Amino acid sequence: MKILITLLKPLSFLPALLMMYIIFSFSAQPGEVSGNLSYKISYEIIETKSELLSENLSSEEIAYKAEGIHYYVRKAAHMTEYFLLAIAISFPLYVYGVRGIWLMLLAGIVCVGFAGLDEYHQSFVDARTSAIKDVGIDSIGAFIGILLVQAFCWSVLNNPNKKKKKRSH
Repeated sequence: MKILITLLKPLSFLPALLMMYIIFSFSAQPGEVSGNLSYKISYEIIETKSELLSENLSSEEIAYKAEGIHYYVRKAAHMTEYFLLAIAISFPLYVYGVRGIWLMLLAGIVCVGFAGLDEYHQSFVDARTSAIKDVGIDSIGAFIGILLVQAFCWSVLNNPNKKKKKRSH
């Protein structure tokens, strides 16, 4: 059983690689495609809010309000992508015994480094630009994800309600 676990342990990084692929794929979309996707999400948010609150907004009013939140939806998407990437990187590192400041540093370096490379990649995509500010926004999402993993793992492993085995002498 221990051999199987040892062989499967490296596969714990597959979700992180998948998340990197997803992020890279979104960044490879031309500006118009990316903008339209986030605008549709913004429109859906306003439309759903309007329905839930019985605001009875017209299509034009929804479109106007969607345009108002479009920027924030895009930035929230950046944070969310890197939040998920950080979780996908931090859990396997934790399993390998990386804890505390070392987990923050290692997972942080990987996430921020990937964010920088991804922004550089975006500079070659049609109608897209790269921005240091986006690396900062990505980093905020990543560090929230890393902190969440740290807190979750610490609380599970240091649960005071968990019965400790008594040593017999």
